[in-house]
Amino acid sequence: MRTIHSTWPVILMPYNLPPWMCMKQEFFILSLLIPGPKASGSNIDVFLQPLIEELNELCDVGVETYDASAKKIFQMRAALTRTINDFPAYGTLSGWCTYDRFACPSCNINTQSRRLRHGKKFCYMGHRRFLKLRHKYRNDAKSFDGTKETRLAPCLVSGSLVLNQIKDIKFIVGQSSEGVSGVMKNTWKKRSIFFNLPYWESNLVRHNLDVMHIEKNVCDNLIYTLLGLGKKSKDNLEARLDLKDMKIRPSLWPQYRASGRAYLPATFFIMSLKEKELFFEVLQNAKFPHGYASNISRCIRKRNISGLKTHDCHVIMQELLSLALRRSIDKRVNSVIIKLCTFFRALCSKELKLDELKLLEEKISEILSTMEKLFLPGFFTIMVHLVIHLAAEAEYAGPVHYRWMYPIERYLATLKSYVHNCACPEGSIAEAYIANECLAFCSRYLEGGDSRFYCSRKCDDDIEHATSKEKCLFPTVGESYGGVDVFELDEKIWLQAHRHVLFNCDSEVVENYKN
Repeated sequence: MRTIHSTWPVILMPYNLPPWMCMKQEFFILSLLIPGPKASGSNIDVFLQPLIEELNELCDVGVETYDASAKKIFQMRAALTRTINDFPAYGTLSGWCTYDRFACPSCNINTQSRRLRHGKKFCYMGHRRFLKLRHKYRNDAKSFDGTKETRLAPCLVSGSLVLNQIKDIKFIVGQSSEGVSGVMKNTWKKRSIFFNLPYWESNLVRHNLDVMHIEKNVCDNLIYTLLGLGKKSKDNLEARLDLKDMKIRPSLWPQYRASGRAYLPATFFIMSLKEKELFFEVLQNAKFPHGYASNISRCIRKRNISGLKTHDCHVIMQELLSLALRRSIDKRVNSVIIKLCTFFRALCSKELKLDELKLLEEKISEILSTMEKLFLPGFFTIMVHLVIHLAAEAEYAGPVHYRWMYPIERYLATLKSYVHNCACPEGSIAEAYIANECLAFCSRYLEGGDSRFYCSRKCDDDIEHATSKEKCLFPTVGESYGGVDVFELDEKIWLQAHRHVLFNCDSEVVENYKN
């Protein structure tokens, strides 16, 4: 399919299934398929009207449903809890302008932003207001933007507050969102059709912030800035000129040689050549269990890294970055990045506790405030700022595994694979979806073989499945993977291997050798 063709599938996921089932593709419901070739933008509400009508019916009246366990018919009701979307789609569905001065929907009109004259983009800072009132950073004007911070953190944006802000909005469906009136400029583009649901106003989290893309953007900003790689680095001449405009950190202002060429003073967060080699060595030599991560070393070429996918960035932030930076960069930068990685690791846990989330809220505000002292203003894009709200959102919406875009992106890849007629991609998807639903239904009644719901493991390495009935010190389990590499053990490793077997194996086979 050509990239200029935009088709929007609307997928429903039933949350009343067990946790290990509700995010599986077999249980996704493709309720709508909004046709292309152009994205509907703010006019997506036109296509969502039939879905909203059915959701209202499900909430008010319900539908008769047969309960197989109780063997009786009951009236089933359902409600839409929240939407799962990336950040641009957040603005399309909610009606909030996510790309300008007030780009943060959680801060709403209290978003602190600054237009960078040379970088020609907005930066979103001011994370000190999320700190405790007596925190030392609030009065530290010199290390930040030259001002003291006395403001409080913005309050939760409730549904009633949103309705009060858009009560006078004037928006005509089918016309450009530039003609909206009745609201503050660069805030609301429309009144979301989801407010036609009777319970939508009372939902604490109506649209999810996508942890997957936020983590990806934070990882990209960190890696490309620390390595100083090309245009994606947030440390360049324009960023230094913006420092001069803001009249902060004069030691980093660009200097001009006699020839007239600009010279950028060295910063402590840019790696040297030796530090880069240590950093890339960790990424290239990292080994993971089968299926845990892709081959990240394929993205590294000649002290450069490119082509990182979202899950690559997830693995780097969760597992590798804190290890790779231990000997590769200044301790001030190293410590704050390790804390940031720890935050993402705790946020993505399968089990979350309220007291731990409260602690994460306090920690992330201090982490981002410390990063404001170290990095340049251009580093703080809207995706970096959104990290401040992730812990608070998890308190109301629960673990991120049921709210991020990973299962959705995989399903979108499945839908794309259905397209064999590029002239009618929506028709190809619709026909293949119906056939796939029929196969999924029939596979529930198949036993004794691999099917959609009953399939063997990809790597069957359980010791209980070993064919030999006799006790064996080295049972033959698992499958060979990759090429064969023959090498000789030196005396030290040979001795360690022998001792490990002797002291960690309970088999009767080694009892004679212990004596």
